[in-house]
Amino acid sequence: MTTQDYLARAKELGVDGVSLESCFIESFDASYLADLKSALDGYGFDRVWAWGHPDGLEGGKNEAELKAMIENISYAKAIGADVMRVVGSSLAFRNEPHGPQLEILTKWFKEAVKVAEEMDIVMAVENHFDFNSDEFLQLIEDVGSDHFGLTFDTGNFTRMLDEPVKAMEKLGKYVHATHVKDLKVTPGVAADEWFFFSCTAIGDGILDIKTLVKQLHDLDYKGMLAIELDFPHPTVGTEEDAAVAKSVEYLRGLVADL
Repeated sequence: MTTQDYLARAKELGVDGVSLESCFIESFDASYLADLKSALDGYGFDRVWAWGHPDGLEGGKNEAELKAMIENISYAKAIGADVMRVVGSSLAFRNEPHGPQLEILTKWFKEAVKVAEEMDIVMAVENHFDFNSDEFLQLIEDVGSDHFGLTFDTGNFTRMLDEPVKAMEKLGKYVHATHVKDLKVTPGVAADEWFFFSCTAIGDGILDIKTLVKQLHDLDYKGMLAIELDFPHPTVGTEEDAAVAKSVEYLRGLVADL
């Protein structure tokens, strides 16, 4: 699926906006990004520029990625995005000591957010199956900029055994973007295997998405509810598009009832 295929399918689904993962963008040339902005404007889409797949800043181990992240701020600006999702760490580093990671990530995000402030882009770090809600609260408060907040991933807090509704109570005022996913448990599969918390269509899983959406609404959240199926449950199989369509309708129903 090309970027243009993706935008066309999103329009068919009747959504209001899209999140664009930089790793899937065909070119960062100025002319390409200008054309992409024109396409997004033509569809009337809100948009988030997303950087950091798969491991972002690698918990503060990869300074080259810091430079790449800062460069991506200009790409976000070029396509007309107000928010850029970023990644500090990942599953690959979650079992390493968190203190040293958070210390260097705070320093690096403070450096990067100066550029974001100049371009009026909000950097929204994702909870990427790496740190818990208290650690993200510390990170956001230590960076200390109104141009730095959170991309709230409903499933990744759960995967850290951090209850997402309680996490939203702590972090909701800092949320500028979301990854809304629902998770399903596979009976008989060991808890340390990935399928234990894999993705299903929103509304078919174990998460209290209704309450999370209500919390965001009560906080006057203005961003998107961006659907993500990052690792489909075996019951989804190859029918990812159908799961996305079902998720759109489920979220649309929740929002209509608010």
